[in-house]
Amino acid sequence: MKGVTRSLLLVLCLPSALRGQGVLSQFSYEGLRFSGLGVELGVVTSDRVTTEVVGGVRVDYGRIAPRVRLIFGASYFKGELDADEVTRFEEQLSGIVIDPTNDFVIDVGSISWANFEGDLDLQYVLSEGTTLTFYAGVGFGVHFRNGSGRSIDGTFVEDALDTIAAGFNLSAGSEVRLTRYLNFYTDLRVAVSSELNTASLRGGFMYRPGTISDER
Repeated sequence: MKGVTRSLLLVLCLPSALRGQGVLSQFSYEGLRFSGLGVELGVVTSDRVTTEVVGGVRVDYGRIAPRVRLIFGASYFKGELDADEVTRFEEQLSGIVIDPTNDFVIDVGSISWANFEGDLDLQYVLSEGTTLTFYAGVGFGVHFRNGSGRSIDGTFVEDALDTIAAGFNLSAGSEVRLTRYLNFYTDLRVAVSSELNTASLRGGFMYRPGTISDER
C-alpha cells in the first residue's frame, strides 16, 4: 500500500516538476552581453525628504531569458529632511533642556540627506514592437546615505544618518526607438528600504548598438 501511495504521489508531482524545469530551462547566460547604455533625469519624492531632482545611468546587459532583461543602474539625489522631521527633532531636544525662564529657542536649521543607489533589476518585456516597448521590473538595490547640516556635523546624529541599507525595487516603463542607435525611455520606480522609501519618475536616452536595434 505504501508503495502504491508513493507511486501516486510521484505521478501527481511529476507534471509540476517538469513545468518548473521548463521555466528554468528558459534562463541562460548565452544572451548576456552589453545591449545599451542610458542616461536619465527625473524627480523623486519620499516619505522623509523633500522632492528633488534625481539623475542616474543604466546599463542593459542583455537577456537572461527570452523576455527578461538584466539591468544595472546607479542614481543619486540629495534633499532636505522635511519640516515634520525637523520639527520633531527640535521638540525632542527641547524636552531635555532646562529652561526656567521659558525663553530658550532651538533652531537646528536645515539637515540634508544624500542618497546614492546601485541596483540590479530584472525587466520583463510585456510587449515589444519595432518602435515601442513596454516593460515591468523587479530588483534590489544598495543605498549609501550621507547626512549633513550645520547643527549635526561631527555629531552622533550625523553618524546615525550616514548609513548603508538594502532595498527592494519595483518599476514600469516604456521605450521608444528614435533612431537606429538611440531610444528614449520613461521609467516609474518605487524603492523600499529601511529609513527611507522613494518614488520617482524618470526619462532618459538609451544608446543601443546597431546589432541590437536591428533585432527589434
